[in-house]
Amino acid sequence: MKGIRVRTDKHGIRAWLFDLEADVMEIAWAETQVSVGGVHEELESSRVIAYTTVMTTMGRLHDKELLLRERDGKRYLYRAAMTRDEFLLQMADDVLDSLAEAGFENVASLLVGRLETANDEELDRLDMLIRRRREELDQ
Repeated sequence: MKGIRVRTDKHGIRAWLFDLEADVMEIAWAETQVSVGGVHEELESSRVIAYTTVMTTMGRLHDKELLLRERDGKRYLYRAAMTRDEFLLQMADDVLDSLAEAGFENVASLLVGRLETANDEELDRLDMLIRRRREELDQ
């Protein structure tokens, strides 16, 4: 995905997208297809926002390959290029790829450090994933 950066003061999708972009994506993820007018109408129910601002934002999300679009007469209809979960996984994967220069051991140490707050269920799930990967390597 093009033009995505991390905002460390934000969480979830807002760590990677500006607030308006995140709001537009939440609407796109909730619908099969959306138009600029429909998104504008939904956003305007909670704030004052110009139609052209929504149109520009949706165009940028298309440029970032997060929204797909197709012509419908004189307008575009948009849909999310991936699910919300796929987006979050892709962003996490991109961060891990960028950290790879630090070396596997350093990245693994950071991840293990994050496990200090993990509960039994999360640790069991991680253990299962590690065992599954070992089985794949043994084959």
